[in-house]
Amino acid sequence: MNAFYASLFADDAARLIAAGCFVTTVALYFASKYLYARFKSPWLTPLVSVPVVLGLLVLVAHIPYPVYFQDTRWLMWLLGPATVAFAVPIYEYRDLLKRHWISLTVGVTVGIIVAVGGSLVLAKLLHLSPELQRSLMTRSVSTPFALAVSDRIGAPKDLTALFVIATGVCGMLFGEIVLALVPLRTRLARGALFGAAAHGVGTAKARELGSEEGVVASLTMMIAGVVMVLLAPALGVLPF
Repeated sequence: MNAFYASLFADDAARLIAAGCFVTTVALYFASKYLYARFKSPWLTPLVSVPVVLGLLVLVAHIPYPVYFQDTRWLMWLLGPATVAFAVPIYEYRDLLKRHWISLTVGVTVGIIVAVGGSLVLAKLLHLSPELQRSLMTRSVSTPFALAVSDRIGAPKDLTALFVIATGVCGMLFGEIVLALVPLRTRLARGALFGAAAHGVGTAKARELGSEEGVVASLTMMIAGVVMVLLAPALGVLPF
């Protein structure tokens, strides 16, 4: 009987901790968003600062990942609607797509070839495991698309999500440096760079540069994601 009550108490404590993790995650997100809007430091963006703070809290409090993920998994479900929402400005700027569809198609094609090929070559040179190679291959498209591709090619979802987020953060942090070094002056090129290289995170950054940059980044990200999903069966037969 004592063991039963101890187990029941442990379950209740785990539920409270899981709920607290959910509230803490949401609160940290809005706090980081407020600070970023005020100080405009890339290190204060929610995708950079919130995971760091949460990671420290989880480590210090010795909270197991399954307990943390128990309630915060609902936030993962918002990735789908968030990605679909990027299609709204695309519809509003559909005339832009009609004018530049050739440039966008070529850019997305080259971007996918470079991203997938570069990831595979690097993984082979580093003698990474097949699981890591498959996960790295999908890193340059938005998370919902990458997870869909990972299902088709047998890549671990946790690793896929990690590589996608790391790619987006790096693209957001260093994208403006690249723009300063590379003579990309048109809004089309600037937006496509962020959308192709840093997907959703880069799209949010491109919207800060201008509405047209944000639209082009959204469009590039969506096209690249759809193309990757369509290519998934072919990617699945590659030798690893």
